[in-house]
Amino acid sequence: FTLRTTRKPAATSASNPHHPPPPPMDQSSDSTLDGIHSIRTYIDRLITGDNRCHGMKVLLLDSTTTQIVACVSTQSEILSREVYLVERLDDPKSSNSSSSNNSGGGGRHSLALTEESTTHTSHMKAVAFLRPTEVNIGLLVRELSHPRFSEYHIFFSGILPSNLLQLLAENDAHERVRQVQEFYADFLPVNDDLLSLNCRNTLPMTVSAGSSSSRDHTPLYHRNVMGLQSMLLAMKRQPSLIRYQKSSQMARQLALDINESIRSDQIFHFRRGSGGYNPSSSSSGTNNNLVLLVLDRMDDPVTPLLSQWTYQAMVHELLGLNNNRVILRGVPNVSKDLEEVVLSSAPGVDSFFGKHRNSNFGELGEAIQKLLQDYQAQSKQHSVSNLKSIEDMQHFMEKYPELRSQSHTVSKHVAIMGELARLVEVCSLMDVSAFEQDLACVDDQVGHLKELMSKLDSSMIKIPDKLRLGMLYALRYENVTSNNAIPAVKEAMKRGGVPPSNVALVDAILKYAGSKVRGPGLYGTNKDTFSKMTKSFFSTVQGVSNVYSQHSPVLMDTVEGLVKGKLRGETHPLVLSGGGTSSSVENLPLPQEVLIFMVGGVTYEEATKVNEFNRANAGRVRVVLGGSTVHNSTSFLEELKLI
Repeated sequence: FTLRTTRKPAATSASNPHHPPPPPMDQSSDSTLDGIHSIRTYIDRLITGDNRCHGMKVLLLDSTTTQIVACVSTQSEILSREVYLVERLDDPKSSNSSSSNNSGGGGRHSLALTEESTTHTSHMKAVAFLRPTEVNIGLLVRELSHPRFSEYHIFFSGILPSNLLQLLAENDAHERVRQVQEFYADFLPVNDDLLSLNCRNTLPMTVSAGSSSSRDHTPLYHRNVMGLQSMLLAMKRQPSLIRYQKSSQMARQLALDINESIRSDQIFHFRRGSGGYNPSSSSSGTNNNLVLLVLDRMDDPVTPLLSQWTYQAMVHELLGLNNNRVILRGVPNVSKDLEEVVLSSAPGVDSFFGKHRNSNFGELGEAIQKLLQDYQAQSKQHSVSNLKSIEDMQHFMEKYPELRSQSHTVSKHVAIMGELARLVEVCSLMDVSAFEQDLACVDDQVGHLKELMSKLDSSMIKIPDKLRLGMLYALRYENVTSNNAIPAVKEAMKRGGVPPSNVALVDAILKYAGSKVRGPGLYGTNKDTFSKMTKSFFSTVQGVSNVYSQHSPVLMDTVEGLVKGKLRGETHPLVLSGGGTSSSVENLPLPQEVLIFMVGGVTYEEATKVNEFNRANAGRVRVVLGGSTVHNSTSFLEELKLI
């Protein structure tokens, strides 16, 4: 059988693993950089076997592709498209694994095939969507040795190595495989401009870069390389420039490896561009260019430690938002059908969340109040007591599914908002957050030390918040020579109830991202500090809500510098087309599109700022943010413990 890429014609026989160069893509066919749209297009195609698998079918997934599908489709939506069953190929006897990840908002039921049921499915076709790994090929080989279905349409989420394709071909003894394709959907599109690989424990990987211990993280690094490749291929972009964070050995290695993969594999050559900057090439000055910027979480350890006040970020920080799902089990006064709910930015899933995911806490309260009032008015209008004719009854039955869905949406957001408000009060988060913002934005060691000691002694401040405040203080004042109070702060943290193992994270974060390790820009120069103090003053004058949003991630300074042509080569060199690097960045074309990949993970605060930037610069430049994972303070500290 043959392997086909998603751009026709790009057929490759199993005996010839090299991808032939596809024809140049028509510029008019390019779409806006949009992760959700790219993945949704692939999912729509693979459910029909790329229009070659009609009738009832079984969808075979692995643990990662289950999450990818769940980001853009609900379970009911998939089952309505001639999909009889959804099964985890890597866990076929699990009764809940696939349904729990694909459910649109409530109940579970088994979607896994049992041995007894195979006699009833032997006439069916199977569509497999899997990552191109040795483990998955092994599972497919086992499946094909005793095939349960009449046909197999196999789609891999990334580039399939030729040796694995050969192995698959050699083990299709019953000739059930009808097609093998690469659909480049090897990442989770959290928002249209936020992409994640959902890879944890990448902080130790970044720290080990360039050392002998880096071998321990080879599989994880390879996953990041494949994920970044997939982001470029899914959005059909070849970068005209690749730049990276000089202070990070990991960012440099990743940038060089991506450049090499673009040069060596013609599958990337679907758009005009050099794939790397070549000073002698006239194509480097063309329009419609995308810049790939590879960064490292290490340059900004502050942002993951801060409290959040926008909807999506706040939910992730206080409740946890994993694979678009929020667990409310155990929350006071929450009904059983709301114990596990979905918050998805995908079009058509939850329009309220899509519109308000970046709204701040105050705006969110007003929006939910209006949502509730609108629902109550609509419910009253369609009340049973108002049914006075057959036409009224028919209209009511037509509206009933919509009203029921709206009822669930309203109840969901009211429940989440209620729990967020409760946690803000119980944890004194307004007081804590105001001090966090001060620590992040203003230099005032004496005042900060006094307030920090007070909060560490306070029974009103929760233990995790005391830990974060101590770490924020240490990051800002680690180089103060006179009256260095970090040892005293650590002792006060212990007295305040912070476990000694967590107090040790103060030293861990300075080792990971202290001033000697990270690049410049976290706290800036004296001039920057003055401007931040001025900004803080005006924020306070303008309104209380702005006190909690003074901080701007380092990422945004980097983005602003890049799009204005002011990002220095000394801090962010570029990769040359031949494979070398250069700090000479004069006269580079300004980008119209930017794909940022942050190894070590991103945050929802950074995603919110990128979204605001995109709205302010619509039609001029667009930025998509990708990363190894999406951190909250808990996940960031858990990874820090492993360093």
